[in-house]
Parts: sequence; structure tokens; C-alpha cells
Amino acid sequence: MTSLSPIADWIVAAGLAGEGEGALLDGFCRRAVAAGLPLARGGVIVDTLHPIHEGRAFRWRRDAGEPELIEYGPTEGDAAASWRASALYHLWETGGSLFHARLAAGEGHGFTNLAGWAAEGLTDYVALINRFAREGAIGEMDCVYSYWITDRPDGFTDADIEQLAKVMPSLALAVKCASLTRIAETLAETYLGRDPARQVLAGRIGRGAAERINAVLWSSDLRGFTHIADTSPPRNIMALLNDYAEVVITAIHDHGGDVLKLIGDGILAIFPYADGPDSACAGAIAAEAALRQHVVRLNENRAAKDLPTTEIYLGLHIGEVFYGNIGSRERLDFTVIGPAVNEAARIAAMCRSAERNVLLSADFAAAVAAAGVATPVSVGRYALRGVARPQELFTLDRGPAG
Repeated sequence: MTSLSPIADWIVAAGLAGEGEGALLDGFCRRAVAAGLPLARGGVIVDTLHPIHEGRAFRWRRDAGEPELIEYGPTEGDAAASWRASALYHLWETGGSLFHARLAAGEGHGFTNLAGWAAEGLTDYVALINRFAREGAIGEMDCVYSYWITDRPDGFTDADIEQLAKVMPSLALAVKCASLTRIAETLAETYLGRDPARQVLAGRIGRGAAERINAVLWSSDLRGFTHIADTSPPRNIMALLNDYAEVVITAIHDHGGDVLKLIGDGILAIFPYADGPDSACAGAIAAEAALRQHVVRLNENRAAKDLPTTEIYLGLHIGEVFYGNIGSRERLDFTVIGPAVNEAARIAAMCRSAERNVLLSADFAAAVAAAGVATPVSVGRYALRGVARPQELFTLDRGPAG
């Protein structure tokens, strides 16, 4: 086998070019095979920071196409038991950096997967860990695991294993960089919202950097939340907030909106538009309809478990707002501000008085009527706190509940 060292130059270039973990693994394996390394399978595993997934595993097979991606959750129950029975866990627990088992000779068959691979005709297995210094760890992301398997009858040579161990730090560093980029995108989107995350990661992080945009404004809250909070254990309150936030955010995202803020039980979202409000209005109306269906199913499930249920009341408005960074030099918020934002919140708050679950401003009602996506029905004029004159409000024609 020729040296794998030249492949390290490709790894560096691919990492700097922003290639993802799967592409890095695939490119490395195919180049290593061309250099004479008898790889049949290979894998790279790295933990991550994600609200759902604990980590990502990439599996390469010589006889397959793109590497398989597996996103795994918390290692609990059977998954935890399987992990503790693996050669990688043994390597991590013992503080080693390399584990070698000749599968054809029966070595390592007590570890998860190794006996099965031997039964498939694979002959040799090497596992490596490239650890990060403590300062380089992000949460549980403190190393890159990799494993390499051959089906060559006499297995890997000592030179093969030496070459793998020598080149793996370059691959591990490139994988770490790709994972950190993904983590930054995930965390920004999770905590800021989808479009604000794109704006911030594109460099719009200066205080006061804002633009005027036109948008449909969505302001929603949970009906009777104060009473529920006063009469339920804190753990149940957290679960309730999560359940109802899930259905609201899903409905908004599925129909083109961006969630900007979660304030207790309240949610502020926008459906921006540039050339005309028709699509944004249609998206907001479709999101409201989907939300009502989600809430019905959620309430049925919660009631079956004897958990408190509620409804979501919603105010929809349309107007021009400032969209960008507001705050101090140390703490910024990427959000929308302007009179239209305040009016949307005031309209949502009037749902109780109007005995409706959804209220529309006159401007939004006119826009959806013109677009032909809904038929608004007037519910009368109401004085909105902080607004000079009473406003005519509308609802959607869905019977007494609105």
C-alpha cells in the first residue's frame, strides 16, 4: 500500500471548502482504497448539540453509494446497553486510542456487531478515537470515533493500521469543523428562528442593523394559562407549554412563517412578503386552519391522560415593521418592532372579550378578502390598549367559537 499522507492534503482542502461529514468520509474511503488500503466498510461517529439528536453516525460501504447517515437520540435503555457493549465504548472507557480485533480469528466477538460482521465474511476491525482537549469540547462532543473493517483474507497489515492512525487526526479535525458549522446553524435556528438565524450567520450582527419589511404578524397565547399555571405542578406546566408550542410552531413553519419569540405562553411570528401580501396572507390563514386541527388532536390525547387542556387564541395583523438587531452591545435580539407589532398583540388579547379564538385587524381582513383566501366577518369595534381610536375587528366564519 502506498502512503495515505497525500490524502491528508485532500482532507484539509475539502474541510476548508465546507464539505459535510458524509462527503469527507466518502472521499477519504475511496481515495484510501485507490491507494491500496483494503477497506470494505468504515464509519465516523461524533456527538452534537441538538434539541433532539445526541449525535450523528456516518457509515460507508465499498459496495454502496453515499454514506448512510444515522442521527441518534439519548443513549438510554436498550440503546445504552448496546453502546456499553460496543468496542468503541470499551476504547473510550479504558482511555485508549486504538482497538484492533481480527474477526476471522474470533477476536472481539463479545462486542456489539463484531460477531455479526465476522459472520458476513469481514475479517479485521480497527477502531480509533481522536479526543479533543477539554477547551475544544462542545457539550458531549469531545472526540471523533471511527472504525474501519476489511474483508481481505489476511486482514489489515501493521502498516495499514499505522497509516490509518496517522491520517485520522486530519479527518477528525475536518469532521469536527463540519459538525461545529452544523451546530452553529442548529443552535441559531433553534433559539433565534429560521430566517433570523440565516441573517445572523450571514453577518448581520451589528446593533441597530435593521430593515423595513412588510409582513403578516401572528400573535398567539394560550387561553386560561394563568389559571392552569396556578393549579398545576411546575413539571406539568413545562410539558403543557412544550405540547402547545409544538403545534403552533409546526403550523407556522409548515406554511412559510418564521417564529421570532416565545414569551411564556405567547408566540410572535411573521409571514414576510415583498411584492404583495397574497401569499403571506394565504400562508397565515392556512397555518391557522392547520393549528386548529393540531389542537383538536392534542387536546384529545391530553384529555385521555387526564392532563389539562386549553385553546389557542390568535391575533393576525399586517403592516410595515423594522426587522433586525435591537439591544445592548453585549445582548442583542433579532426581532421586529413597530406599532403593527403592538397592535397584533393587542388584537390577540381581545379574543377573550370578543369570545373568539381568532381575530383579524381590518387591514388583514381587507388583504385576505382581496386575495380570496378567506371571508372575514366583522365582530364590531373595540378599543385597543395603546391605540388611539377603536378598531373594527374581524374573525373567520367558523361558527360561534370563531
